[in-house]
Amino acid sequence: MSEPEVITLGCRLNAYESEVMRRHAHDAGLDDAIIVNTCAVTGEAVRQAAQTIRRLRRDKPHARIIVTGCAAQTEAQRFADMPEVDHVVGNAEKMRAETFVGLSTASSARVQVNDIMAVREQASHMIDGFGSRTRAYVAIQNGCDHRCTFCIIPYGRGPSRSVPAGEVVTQVRRLVENGYAEIVLTGVDITSYGRDLPGIATLGKLVRQVLKHVPDLARLRLSSIDQVEADDDLMIALGDEERLMPHLHLSMQSGDDLTLKRMKRRHSRADAIAFCERARKLRPDVVFGADLIAGFPTETDEMFENSHRIVDECGLTYLHVFPFSSRRGTPAARMPQVPGAIVKQRAAELRAKGQIVLSSYLAAQRGRVVDVLLESGGKGRTPQFAEVDMLGESAHAAGDIVRTLVTGVSSTRLIGEVCA
Repeated sequence: MSEPEVITLGCRLNAYESEVMRRHAHDAGLDDAIIVNTCAVTGEAVRQAAQTIRRLRRDKPHARIIVTGCAAQTEAQRFADMPEVDHVVGNAEKMRAETFVGLSTASSARVQVNDIMAVREQASHMIDGFGSRTRAYVAIQNGCDHRCTFCIIPYGRGPSRSVPAGEVVTQVRRLVENGYAEIVLTGVDITSYGRDLPGIATLGKLVRQVLKHVPDLARLRLSSIDQVEADDDLMIALGDEERLMPHLHLSMQSGDDLTLKRMKRRHSRADAIAFCERARKLRPDVVFGADLIAGFPTETDEMFENSHRIVDECGLTYLHVFPFSSRRGTPAARMPQVPGAIVKQRAAELRAKGQIVLSSYLAAQRGRVVDVLLESGGKGRTPQFAEVDMLGESAHAAGDIVRTLVTGVSSTRLIGEVCA
């Protein structure tokens, strides 16, 4: 059966929203369309989106190209000016079935991007799957009320708004019944979950409700969290609930206090270190990933060194390094900029550090027996999200969780064999 093609750029929330759009577009008869779900987190992400659109037009000259996502929301005119683009659709509009019904008519407006800051509710969308039976994403929250000085995303996503817990549980149960072993709770700022809902709702309470009411769920994973906003229920769940995976990706951004202040972050380096120590005491096998920005405006060598050192002080394993990218309309764009060559060098140093700590972690896993969630192509993931190349033939299928002996290590992956 023919279906619209969806190109997903950026975050896990985009991946979830792409599946919603795929269904809406198919139901509207837009099976010949290509939907490009863009990212705006950096200037490079926007450039890559435009490059992707031009390539798609060259490869498929007669396809209808619909551009949406954060870059379409924040830079609608840029994409409207591209002759390769048929329609530009905003982040709120892309989640509505009626948008795609309208796009199926000749009278549809070419640009449909409204004021995202006026959106106040987050509807849940029931979806059945993600093209495989391994891992599915469930959006529990959207938008952000914070105003970090470097970040354009609040202007692409609007204010923070949460999906009621009962609807989240229903969606998780539906996906588990469809064969998914692992669910990832995702959003823009998921540790702000529940502040707009009646009663006292938090991310930790939601996690505990999901695990309680969906007993057949094998694995629950979280996308990026703001560690300073982690509530007590979340920490209790981390310590008590084996089905909550011991892998936390932290929105850290820097290890320097003055830089964090200029970023308008809500934590200090001491807060980050204390959080990791607390989490590790509760769950000794937990591993941490972190977003780190290299070359933020005014960053000196000493400030950068503090970010370099926090990798070891927090015991980080997975680094997601961003060279600072000035985004027009943000306060950081008006600050004194670090020369581009230095930004590039610092990002390379952090990435090299990331490779060292990852290699050290992987080497320590040799000889251990771990539970691996099998994916396609002979690969899998441990609870700590380490990728595993599986050796030999196996009677198990993608989506199965199998006991695996770690027999070796490559540069970025474990090598394992299914235990006899």
